[in-house]
Amino acid sequence: MNRSDRAGLLQTLPIVAGAIAGTALMVNRLFTPTLTSSQSRSDVVGVIVSAVLILMGLLWQQIQPRPPEAVDLVGEEGFELEESLPDAVKTELAWASHLLLTNTVTKSVVVWWDDQVLLRRGILGPASTVTPGAILKRVLAKQTPVYLVQLSLYPGRVEFDYLPENTQGVICQPVGDRGVMILGANVPRSYTKQDENWIAGIADKLGDTLSSNH
Repeated sequence: MNRSDRAGLLQTLPIVAGAIAGTALMVNRLFTPTLTSSQSRSDVVGVIVSAVLILMGLLWQQIQPRPPEAVDLVGEEGFELEESLPDAVKTELAWASHLLLTNTVTKSVVVWWDDQVLLRRGILGPASTVTPGAILKRVLAKQTPVYLVQLSLYPGRVEFDYLPENTQGVICQPVGDRGVMILGANVPRSYTKQDENWIAGIADKLGDTLSSNH
């Protein structure tokens, strides 16, 4: 059972318990020919407890909604590196992309630098080149990352044709002042603040390496 299934089960437990308790009280009442005053008071308390359990379950579902489901991204898995790069840069790119793919929800990584795609790794999109659109241009101009928490909601998603078509979330992280690292996830709203800080640190390291060697 995965994490989201366990969370959903826990959220429904109070509702199920309240419904079972309420049903049991009703059945007991129907099959009891003569009720004493103490039994009546117990039934009232039982009904109140059942109602509270059901209400708690409903409120819990509103306060703690189930996490979004992961999807299988459309595309072939691959690993492409620009052949002309120095070995040190290739090693750095391979190391950084491996960390991102194995330690975050990232499923697709693209590194673009000086109008050239240096790396594509993970689930690859249909396009092998990157043409910066409004979002990437903004990242380069302002030198600040952009996190699109649910890509399907943004009209600008059309510029990410180099990612799988059903990519759920995207982070565009500046790499120095000459490049961008684009990360695609298979779950919307999935990157945490800690993930974002970690991604920024990796991008800074890549920027230093690329500036010195390329």
